[in-house]
Amino acid sequence: MADHRALLADLLDGLGSPLHVVLPEIFEENVGSLRQALAEAGATADVLFAKKANKADCYVTSATALGIGVDVASAPELVKALAGGVPGHRIGISGPEKDDALHGLAVQHGCLVAVDSVGELRRLAATARLAQRQAAVLLRSRTTTQPASRFGLSAAERDVAVDVCGELSGHISLRGFSFHLNGYSTAERATAADEMIGHCLDARRRGSPSAQLVDIGGGLPVRYVEPQLWDDFLRQNEPAHYHGAKDFTDFYPYGGRSAAQAVRAIMAYPVDGGQSLAAKAARHGIRFAVEPGRALLDQAGFTMYRVQQVDDRRATDGYAIVTVAGSSFSLSEQWFNSDYLPDPLLLSAQPGAAEVFPACVAGSTCLESDMLTWRKIGFPRPVRRGDHLVYLNTAGYQMDSNESPFHDAALPLKAVIRLGGEGARPRWRLDGI
Repeated sequence: MADHRALLADLLDGLGSPLHVVLPEIFEENVGSLRQALAEAGATADVLFAKKANKADCYVTSATALGIGVDVASAPELVKALAGGVPGHRIGISGPEKDDALHGLAVQHGCLVAVDSVGELRRLAATARLAQRQAAVLLRSRTTTQPASRFGLSAAERDVAVDVCGELSGHISLRGFSFHLNGYSTAERATAADEMIGHCLDARRRGSPSAQLVDIGGGLPVRYVEPQLWDDFLRQNEPAHYHGAKDFTDFYPYGGRSAAQAVRAIMAYPVDGGQSLAAKAARHGIRFAVEPGRALLDQAGFTMYRVQQVDDRRATDGYAIVTVAGSSFSLSEQWFNSDYLPDPLLLSAQPGAAEVFPACVAGSTCLESDMLTWRKIGFPRPVRRGDHLVYLNTAGYQMDSNESPFHDAALPLKAVIRLGGEGARPRWRLDGI
């Protein structure tokens, strides 16, 4: 990044603060790494990019070029995926109790719909009947480890839904089963996938021979720091380290496994007395689908802010409050009642003398809770008005999940940068153009 500091400064000055910078080349590398990990694990699997993780069009364009699918949960997301060149048969439709408009588009384009209830299944069948088509369906089922989830069919509802698929086979094609899990436990995800294999085998016995797919969802972690550093942070963490003595206890697992390690662990998980999950699936002619969002966006974008004001309270409070042009709506970890822990990089036009400068980072709205970073960061030199802060690795859920035109502020722009080969000059454009 240091080699391109002048370009980044020009982009921020010209396009406004905050500015999201997206890097589709990194996304493409992540897709390749995940595909390789799945292949090495012996799994036959389709990769679908979870579009909800970032609204940028460039990632859909890359998905089209690479031949992977896209997972969407709304009619606008589906339209964006189709407009980006993703064929309908590579698009998965998730989300609870989808409306008739989304059903209609999904049926017309041959998308795979994850159905959340018997009622939704019947509505989808009616839509397919009117269109004189057959809808491709996954039955989203609750797992034994998270039976109280608001997503998916209970065991009794699943049993009814399989019967309904048989009764309405002219308009419904049951392709398999999916599930929703909170958390990043590879063992829990593997166990849930094994349950879904059992559901596929049961559905086949009951007259649905096309039940051959298990969708394991997303939930593949991203490793931001080495596990030892993460463990050290957790041991030392306390409210005094945050503005207002904020007490955060539920952080993203920044020091967890990588996505490739997680995939290998899931597919190697022993089931049925010792065989791996991947081996069992292969034996029964089951293929997998995986829907990563954050994992495919790892290091594929960052967010830049211009420093608008510095309130130096070191003499009284021991730290400063840095206010940036923009808000925490463009750094969405606060949405999860947590703090985005990676330190922002400080880029200064005229660097001062090296000294530790403790400061938190606030947005420029009138909300007391508008804090980009509650934690008191030890910047390597004093922060000044006009400096730039760069928050790294924000493409996955951070950039735009929670953005709002609060105070009538325009939504931040996204600049797409392609670095090209060694020695090449970076090329940039606005996303969507």
